[in-house]
Amino acid sequence: MKKTLTTGILGCGNISEIYLKNCQALPGLALLACADIHPERTAAKAAQFDIRPLSIPELLADPAIEIIINLTPPMAHATLNLAALEAGKHVYTEKPLAVNREDGRHTVELARANRLRVGSAPDTFLGAGLQTCRKLLDEGAIGVPVAATAFMSGHGPEAWHPNPKFFYKQGAGPLFDVGPYYLTALVSLLGPVARVAGSARASFPERRITSAAHYGEIIQVEVPTHVAGVLDFANGVIGTLITSFDIWAANLPYIEIYGSEGTLSVPDPNTFGGPVRLWQHNGGWREIPLIQGHSENSRGLGAADMAQAICEGRQHRANGDLAYHVLDVMHILLEASATGRHLTPESSCTRPEPMHIA
Repeated sequence: MKKTLTTGILGCGNISEIYLKNCQALPGLALLACADIHPERTAAKAAQFDIRPLSIPELLADPAIEIIINLTPPMAHATLNLAALEAGKHVYTEKPLAVNREDGRHTVELARANRLRVGSAPDTFLGAGLQTCRKLLDEGAIGVPVAATAFMSGHGPEAWHPNPKFFYKQGAGPLFDVGPYYLTALVSLLGPVARVAGSARASFPERRITSAAHYGEIIQVEVPTHVAGVLDFANGVIGTLITSFDIWAANLPYIEIYGSEGTLSVPDPNTFGGPVRLWQHNGGWREIPLIQGHSENSRGLGAADMAQAICEGRQHRANGDLAYHVLDVMHILLEASATGRHLTPESSCTRPEPMHIA
C-alpha cells in the first residue's frame, strides 16, 4: 500500500517556515519543492530545506508532485487551488478556503468531479488540546451540551506583523482571518451550524502600522473589524461568537461549552495544545491532562492526515466540506448583520472523526 504522497509548497511567506519544517517530519508527506511569486523567497526556502526551487507554473505542472499545499494570501487561494485541481493535484490550502462562497463551492465541486481531495486549514482541531476536549464531550463529561461561547478579542496585527495590510482587506479581518480557528473548533466539537444572527462594524476607518517594516503607514480598512454572532447548531446548542480587532484588553475565555452536568473550558483554538479545564458539580474546576498527540505547533497536520486518508481510502478530517461550511457561516454572519434577520447556511458537513490516539 502506498504510504506517502509527494508534496509541493506554494507560497514562501511568513507562515511557510513551520509548514516546511513539519512537512519534512509528518508521516504521509514527502516534500519535494516550493514556489513563490518572488524568486528570491523561493530560492532561500529551497536552500534552507534542501528541496527544489520552482516557479509557480512549474510547480503546478510538475508530474512528480501529487499534493499542493497553498500558503498564498487569501485573495489568491481560489485561483491557485482551482489551477492545481485542474492540473490533477490534490490541494490543501491555508484558510479561508476561498474569499467568496462561489469560489469555495466551485473548489469543492471540482475536486469531487476530478476524484481529487481538497483540504483546508485550520488543522489545530486535530491537536492534543482540542482532541482532549472532543474526547471529554464524547464521554459525556459535561452531560448534554446546551450552549457555547467563543471570543477572539484583540487590537489587530499592525503592531507586530511585518506586512499587516492584507488583514484589513477582503478575505481577512478578524472574522475571516482568525474566525476560522474558532468556528472550525466549534463545528468539530458540536457539529454543523443550522441558523445564524449577526452584527458587524468597521469601528475605525484607518489603522496606523507600528511594526518596524512599514512603521507609520496608514491602512484603509475595507472589512468589518468587530463581528458578533449567535449560532444555532443543528444539535440544539446555542453559541455566541465574537471576533474583534477593536479590543485593547479583555478577560474572556477562548471557548467554553456549557452542559447539563458541567462546563468545559477549551484552549486557544489557534494552538495545538492546552490547557483544558473541566468543571463538574461534584468536584469544581480541574485541569485535564492532554491525551497523546500533537501539542506543539503542528501546522501541516491536516495535510498529512489528508495524504494518509488518500492512501487508506477514508475521509480526511480537515476536509473541503468542513472548510466550505465554515466559509458559508462567516458570510452568513455578515449577511445577517446587513439584513437584520436570522439566516440559514446553504451548507452543512459531517462532524470530523476524532484522531485515533490514546
